[in-house]
Amino acid sequence: MRSTASRRARLGTLFTAAAIVLTSAACSLDSSGDSDAIRVVVGYQSKTINTVTAGTLLRAEGDFEKRLEEVTERTGQKYSVEWQDYDTGAPITTGMIAGKIDIGSMGDYPMLINGSRANANDATRTEMLSVTGSSPRGSLNMVVVSPDSDATTIADLRGKSVSASVGSAGHGTLVQALDRIGINPNDAVNVQNQQPQVGASALESNKVDALAQFVAWPGLLVFQDKARLLYDGAQLGVPTLHGVVARSAFADEHPDVVAAFLRAQLDSTKSLIDAPLAAANLVAKDSGLPAEVVYLYNGPGGTDFNPAVKPQLVEALRGDQPYLKSIGSFEHELDLNTFVNTAPLEQAFTAAGQNYADSLASTQNASQIRGRDPVCNTDVDPADAAELWLDGSDNTQPAAGPTCLLKAIRQAQSQGESVRAAYISDPLLGTRWFADKAVWLRDGTQFVPFTTQDSADEYIKTHPGAVPASYDQAVAEVI
Repeated sequence: MRSTASRRARLGTLFTAAAIVLTSAACSLDSSGDSDAIRVVVGYQSKTINTVTAGTLLRAEGDFEKRLEEVTERTGQKYSVEWQDYDTGAPITTGMIAGKIDIGSMGDYPMLINGSRANANDATRTEMLSVTGSSPRGSLNMVVVSPDSDATTIADLRGKSVSASVGSAGHGTLVQALDRIGINPNDAVNVQNQQPQVGASALESNKVDALAQFVAWPGLLVFQDKARLLYDGAQLGVPTLHGVVARSAFADEHPDVVAAFLRAQLDSTKSLIDAPLAAANLVAKDSGLPAEVVYLYNGPGGTDFNPAVKPQLVEALRGDQPYLKSIGSFEHELDLNTFVNTAPLEQAFTAAGQNYADSLASTQNASQIRGRDPVCNTDVDPADAAELWLDGSDNTQPAAGPTCLLKAIRQAQSQGESVRAAYISDPLLGTRWFADKAVWLRDGTQFVPFTTQDSADEYIKTHPGAVPASYDQAVAEVI
């Protein structure tokens, strides 16, 4: 991974080529009337909620602007920030190559395409600076079908029509899932290349049989009863991530701005971990997504918002490249050793009084369900914990596992209270999911929830006494 020194070494070759791009670059005199202010353009995806610490939440809390004010106080240079919202990472990449977007956040596959396209020319070169959110097993991508679909596994999509954004991680999950079970995805399914919202409408109107997308689309459609989860990307067991990318010429000329952005990301990350429900409500307000869906992914035990660029995540990016090459999305080879630049993030950690090495070595999600279960009257273990959000409540309550959660739901219902949302964790995959949308099994006196039928079937292999149960049945019969 590149260091600050090596990046400075190439500045001489950059200046001549970059001058052409920077003439029309986003970092220019502010058009608002303040001729002394430099305009910084940030591309983000408000509905891709694993980028919130570099996007929606960061913008809503104003942390970047606050950090830039500190730069102004120190240097006298003024800045103004322009936030541009996109549905996917592709237009952010286009804007960065054109010199019209300075900093952007996007998923792993779009990030690789960004580097491949931009790094063909020193003047347009980009670099990955940090991680915004990640999943160690790949649960950020899922495949959903209509609620009344007869499909129960990914194999049932043979011969079907599937909506996906070609070149996205959602599409990659579909391709890898089919390939893993010996089905040639190019021959077996008819992929419709569509933006997420177009695909969502197509699924709802039965114009496609399935939708393969990244968060928050699968959870949103399931929450709205417009879809059923067919395939959990965690079944692949391959890390997925979102991260921050910057134009290298911009980063070289304005290191103070990059440092301010990364310090602000650390601020936003702390805010989310310290008060996840408040953060989810803020993101919901600014993104238009239901707070229950935002909290599914941004709540404790969901996405890991550790910003460190861990070696295993870089290796996952390396492993993604063959897929992108196979679909023609790689125009040029991408050297991850030069594309990934952690030096500014390490400096941001130091400036914040934090230890980057600790975050790099961490294997635990910093945001976990903790506390004491008020129904089962016991402290919760984050590994098994569930969570209940009652309608009208400003707080959630922890549950010491799915059985205790069911008891809490039944108790609330008996008292005339409505459940706004309840969250469980798949015991095999670790994926956080809606309790009422899960696949439930009764195993003796216990009830066990799963994200998909595949996962439940896997559990039955080692627990032959487990039998299917509906969510309503589990709530009514739990003891």
